[in-house]
Amino acid sequence: MNVELFIPCFVDQLYPTTAANTVKVLEKAGCKVIYNPEQTCCGQPAYNAGFWDEAKEVGTKFLNDFSEQNYIVSPSASCTGMVKNGYNDLFFNTAIHNKCKSIQGNIHELSEFLINVAKKDYFGAELLGKAVYHDSCAALRECKIKEEPRLLLEKVLGLEIVPMKDQEVCCGFGGTFAVKFSGISSAMAEQKVMNALDVGAEYIISTDASCLLQLQAYIVQKNLPIKTMHLADVLATGWGNV
Repeated sequence: MNVELFIPCFVDQLYPTTAANTVKVLEKAGCKVIYNPEQTCCGQPAYNAGFWDEAKEVGTKFLNDFSEQNYIVSPSASCTGMVKNGYNDLFFNTAIHNKCKSIQGNIHELSEFLINVAKKDYFGAELLGKAVYHDSCAALRECKIKEEPRLLLEKVLGLEIVPMKDQEVCCGFGGTFAVKFSGISSAMAEQKVMNALDVGAEYIISTDASCLLQLQAYIVQKNLPIKTMHLADVLATGWGNV
């Protein structure tokens, strides 16, 4: 199975290990991973800030950087959701409308692809400890992803996933929201981290690096005994470079 890898600019710049682990997991699932180094951004920052002309320009490049023939997989529900939903605003009734619809049908967030397309839920991962899973707004509300990450985490040896209060509440990142409303954003991060600590979690796991950056910043600032991990990093833990 050929898979084109979409690594969002956010992951490329701040979490390159997550990108590398996404490749490892996909290859272990039996996929041939294709990566176009010319890819950049999906256009979400400009789109969310109201600069739709600029977002359309970046989005057009995205559509040209990927093919219509293969699955496209990304370790980001946020960026996947942008392509699946935001592109309807940018490219409806345009010259590349049909190509856009094809790519929207091909793109998948990592966990959703592994469970629903590749039909793989076990990767030999091992991580000792107790964790909570954070439902990112994009995964849960835009991509309708809920059970897929949990099915994958259930198969990680030594890992106990426990529920926490306000499981589906936003972490407070929200892109520019964290900049424009920093006080509210920080309070939301505090609430999420404290809810995780209240159930004895050692890890907060999610499908979105942006949420994890938000939460990890609060954790570091307050020197708290918990850490964040991306789902791809969890699935690649305990089996080295095999």
